[in-house]
Amino acid sequence: MAPRSDNSEGIVLNFVNEVLRLIYSGSLQNRPLNSQNVADSLQKFNLKKTAVQKALDTLADSGRISFKEYGKQKIYLARQDQFDIPNSEELNQMKDENTKLQEKLSEQRRAISEVEGEIKALQSNLTLQQILAKEASLRKQVEEMEDKLTKMRGGVTLVSPEERKAVEAMYTDTTSQWRRRKRMFKDVWDAITENSPKNLKDFKEELGIEYDEDVGVSLQSFCDQLQNGKKRARGQ
Repeated sequence: MAPRSDNSEGIVLNFVNEVLRLIYSGSLQNRPLNSQNVADSLQKFNLKKTAVQKALDTLADSGRISFKEYGKQKIYLARQDQFDIPNSEELNQMKDENTKLQEKLSEQRRAISEVEGEIKALQSNLTLQQILAKEASLRKQVEEMEDKLTKMRGGVTLVSPEERKAVEAMYTDTTSQWRRRKRMFKDVWDAITENSPKNLKDFKEELGIEYDEDVGVSLQSFCDQLQNGKKRARGQ
């Protein structure tokens, strides 16, 4: 009685026979099999080496597979008389068919890749509902801007003198705090680095310190903006 395909003997027998089929088809180089080879290849079935060894011995004793002994080493082989061994012409034909199938597979993969690319491109486009919603939002923004522009052209005061004064006071206070903190930092930095042997640029980078200029801002430019704003207000 043949071993079931879902027990250890059946799994091992199927593997040994499959190896021989692959060797005949030219997909695998001929190589001997020992219990360690088989156990390594069947790890996905959670078969331990002892179980594999027992299954190989049982199959060999029952004549379902062949084995040869080299000293203490046993080499196991599938029984070749159970297969129709193709001749060289048949092997060449099988190789040609395999090549054609591989080419067909590559073409199918390229076609799938192109279709997937088209799907991704379509998915990245907005739906009609999203386009209409975006159009409505943009129209609303345009209307608000046109309304604001009309008021400005008509000389309507959008900011009251009180609001302007409050903003200027906050702006002045902020720039003053900025100037004061810059001065405080400079005093501390000069005291720390006065006799330091370190390169100041490297030391600054080591501490993660950034000057205003490092991030593209200038206190003086902000102060100038405030002065220019006051001049324009007086000239209106």
